[in-house]
Amino acid sequence: MTHLLASEVQQLLHNKFVVILGDSVQRAVYKDLVLLLQKDSLLTPSQLRAKGEMSFEQDTLMIGGQKGSMHSGIHYREVRQFCSDHHLVRFYFLTRVYSNYLEAVLTELQAGEHTPDVLIMNSCLWDISRYGQNSWKSYLHNLETLFERLGQVLPESCLLVWNTAMPVGSKIKASFLPRGGWPWAVPLKHCVIEANFYSSTKAVSHGFDVLDLHFHFRRAMGGLQTDGVHWNEHTHRQLSCLLLAHVADAWGVELPLRAPLDTLSQSGPAEEHPGRGVKRRRPAYYQDPGASPPPPPWPQPLLGSPPFPVPAFMPRPPPLLFQSPPPVPPYQRTPPFPLHPQGPYFSTDHIFQSDQFYLHSDIPSSTQPGFAFEMDFLFDPQPPMSGFPSPCYQQRAPVVYKGFPKCQVEGPYPPWRGQHPYMPRRGRPRQTNRRARAKAAVA
Repeated sequence: MTHLLASEVQQLLHNKFVVILGDSVQRAVYKDLVLLLQKDSLLTPSQLRAKGEMSFEQDTLMIGGQKGSMHSGIHYREVRQFCSDHHLVRFYFLTRVYSNYLEAVLTELQAGEHTPDVLIMNSCLWDISRYGQNSWKSYLHNLETLFERLGQVLPESCLLVWNTAMPVGSKIKASFLPRGGWPWAVPLKHCVIEANFYSSTKAVSHGFDVLDLHFHFRRAMGGLQTDGVHWNEHTHRQLSCLLLAHVADAWGVELPLRAPLDTLSQSGPAEEHPGRGVKRRRPAYYQDPGASPPPPPWPQPLLGSPPFPVPAFMPRPPPLLFQSPPPVPPYQRTPPFPLHPQGPYFSTDHIFQSDQFYLHSDIPSSTQPGFAFEMDFLFDPQPPMSGFPSPCYQQRAPVVYKGFPKCQVEGPYPPWRGQHPYMPRRGRPRQTNRRARAKAAVA
């Protein structure tokens, strides 16, 4: 999981319209993304707990929240939007995966001035706990209806990412539960696992992407809040990096190589606080301040000390009659060379003007169809190679893009929004074949 900076997220989502739909956990996903688009800092606990506020980090409350009635019912509404010169992020609060309200949201997105480039969605906890005895059957039926409608409404260029529901604790104190508590004998955390299975299966069968957050954070329960449902700011930053990495992979953007974020499950030995009975994990780099400093890493002999004393002077052994041949020099790869000269008709203007991002093509070479060589494999010592150039299929194709205008258009969404200036590696071809893949999955 690569740690992303605010400048890199701004480049990745440049001139993009991102829509997030879901419950309060997805609202925290929206807040962390809005914050990451502006500065390199984490959410505060008060920002995570806030609900329906008039403004958050220069965003706008459009509908519901404090503009309406604040309650914890199934008809609660909250629509937020963050808009800058080159970014647009919108959030819709949902209490059901498919309803008349969601149909109105889809109609609004379809008739709006701007078409969504990314749609992130999840709805689970409210669906299986607040709609009576038939809530489970209704949830499964609404999932099928939802993905059918999304396939009809969303354009082929839109990337839909279905987030599975995050893990929940054994004791739930969240406000979305009915007044009498969880009404079923099966624990909620087990129902969430089953609901994630059905929702992800249906999303894949309709050709949409799935990001299994339950799998990624199943062993990171240290970031869970006391209510058993919501998560702290560190977990949400890791979630945002996972989500953005998935989007970058779908668009064919390679993220910068940087040390990954430490997951919450990576920790050292347990430490028990006296009088509390709570065990906490010490980080691997923890050192007791009262302990003596560790000894310097002196070089240790490969073999232990001999049991007998060694004389100060050892006679030199006689030379061998047959000397071993000199070692074979290792294989040296020839420097890469351009396959084609760079002419004036080749445009070098990349989509993301940064030395940290670049787009590449996954189309295999014509000399070796169906294979893409990304690295050199060396199983045994090889003899010295001559200075001849390597075959074409072992060289990475040059990155060139033709015919793109060099002028930068002012405003959040340029005139070419209807026609993307590049062909993403996974986004467009996959979405174009969405219906074919759905039929193949059903068959």
